[in-house]
Amino acid sequence: MTQTTLSPQGKEEKEDHDSHTATKAHEMAKKQRDISVAEFFEKNRHLLGFDNKRKALLTAVKEAVDNSLDACEEAKILPEISVEIIDMQNDRFRIVVEDNGPGIIKKQIPNIFAKLLYGSKFHKLSQTRGQQGIGISAAALYGQLSTGRRIGIVSKISPKHPAHYFELHLDTKNNTPEIAKEEETEWKKDHGTRIELDLEAIYQKGLQSVDMYLKETAIVNPHCTIIYTNPKAEQIIFPRATDELPPETKEIKPHPHGVELGMLIKMLDATEARTLQSFFTTEFSRVGDGTAKEICSKAGMLPSQKPQEVSRDQAERLMKAIPQVRIISPPTDCLSPIGEENLKRGLKKEINAEFYCATTRPPSVYRGNPFIIEAAVAYGGELGAEEPARVMRFANRVPLQYQQAACSSTKAILDTVWRNYGLQQSRGALPIGPAVILIHMSSVWVPFTSEAKEAMAHYPEIIKEMRLALQECGRELARYTNKKRRLTDELKKRGYIEKYIPYVCSALGELLSLKENNKEEISESLKKILEEKRGKIEDISDDNEEYDEEFASIGQEGEEDEGEAGAKNDKEGDDQEQENGSGKKKRRKKNDDEENEESGEEQGGMDE
Repeated sequence: MTQTTLSPQGKEEKEDHDSHTATKAHEMAKKQRDISVAEFFEKNRHLLGFDNKRKALLTAVKEAVDNSLDACEEAKILPEISVEIIDMQNDRFRIVVEDNGPGIIKKQIPNIFAKLLYGSKFHKLSQTRGQQGIGISAAALYGQLSTGRRIGIVSKISPKHPAHYFELHLDTKNNTPEIAKEEETEWKKDHGTRIELDLEAIYQKGLQSVDMYLKETAIVNPHCTIIYTNPKAEQIIFPRATDELPPETKEIKPHPHGVELGMLIKMLDATEARTLQSFFTTEFSRVGDGTAKEICSKAGMLPSQKPQEVSRDQAERLMKAIPQVRIISPPTDCLSPIGEENLKRGLKKEINAEFYCATTRPPSVYRGNPFIIEAAVAYGGELGAEEPARVMRFANRVPLQYQQAACSSTKAILDTVWRNYGLQQSRGALPIGPAVILIHMSSVWVPFTSEAKEAMAHYPEIIKEMRLALQECGRELARYTNKKRRLTDELKKRGYIEKYIPYVCSALGELLSLKENNKEEISESLKKILEEKRGKIEDISDDNEEYDEEFASIGQEGEEDEGEAGAKNDKEGDDQEQENGSGKKKRRKKNDDEENEESGEEQGGMDE
């Protein structure tokens, strides 16, 4: 008698067939299926920065410009980027972004522009603006959803190669590109890429506008030329201020400090190294043979042990041993900070103040990723004395214009006691006074809170470095404000003395029967004595010959027309964070003793 052996799937089907009635679990199981990443973001486009029409326009332009800057810098080409926004009426706009980058080979064009999570930067540990492989294809997806139109791309890699034109559609079910049109075309450029994208949007000026984004991008990327044509057909040119590219960033390996246990176990399983010693020296930066042996010794393990044989408990011992070993700070050639002088120059161009200072912190590490924090402060001048300080946030030379209240940079500003530095501040609020505060983070992997890249996550290591940078700027500001206060008091005293010099001269003239010209000589002599005894008054404010009033006015809301003003109703509550976020932000409970202790530490300069 022959027996038939059923496969597991066959047994399952037989059980279903034999059962008299299907259970609820069987009914629910039939509904389970895979979800494409494109389908997910199709329903959750707000995670990508397309949650309202105004922000959608900014996000699409930002993703295209960031990609162009990255491509040009990687190819060592001085960027020349053209951005044009055409009003197609009825809240429809066409975005045209063109660059002089290295171009894209024909085979890669469909995947780069019409496939989510596809790119070259996700696994690369070096500073770049893009990092997830989502941005520009997400913009194409939004344009497809809101207008039904396909994204158009022209790209050329050299004068010897033809330009290729594509029209692409994103198949959200399978997250794959569909080529609607492909052809060779004539293009006068030697190399570069041009995209055309239609989308539903609203154009409006202000702090969170395309105009402001491009202006701030030009400030922190002085090597770039941007030619911008807004929907009113007004052309604005941001010329490059230098012909030098930023230092080339090199790809590095993770730093041991901050690596998590799960990541360490994964690296141990995947490594090709044959011993623990060679694992540490080949998989991490700044670890030599001596350092690797010391880590193994403190963990009670042999340097010759095979990495694949390390258990979870042994991996945890290695994790505890790493902080006990002195390891050199991560290399900085993977990062490209803006620099103190460039930060001050950028502020001077837009902000007409009387005092500027900037600082760049030494490199630090979070989760094995090196980063550098920079901060700058502008004070006084034409800035409003009774308004909250303006905050400017940047990450890898990219302006961050939304989600200010959710950003770690804002938390660092709120946690800093600005009263010690001459500004008014309520507990848990932004400082009040004529100030602009700028924070920039350079990292091989910026920890954004969402795929929209609008705010930086609250890692303790990052917030600590931000606070230390702000405190350094704060002490410079305090020295200036204290000196200014002393000069103000001195001017008052001199004013009182100078007020009575004419009366003294007149009295001496009557007593000594002096002529009028003698009285004038005595007056001049008294003023000279006053200056010699009390010292000469010096001008301590910074000279600002770089301020450009026309440049500073770009993007200001006062330039709107009536039609644009009506679009404000479309903004989310997030847009108002910069004006009243500090007042509505949840207050943290601190007692007076803690605050006084913190104030004393900052005033004493106990940063490290």
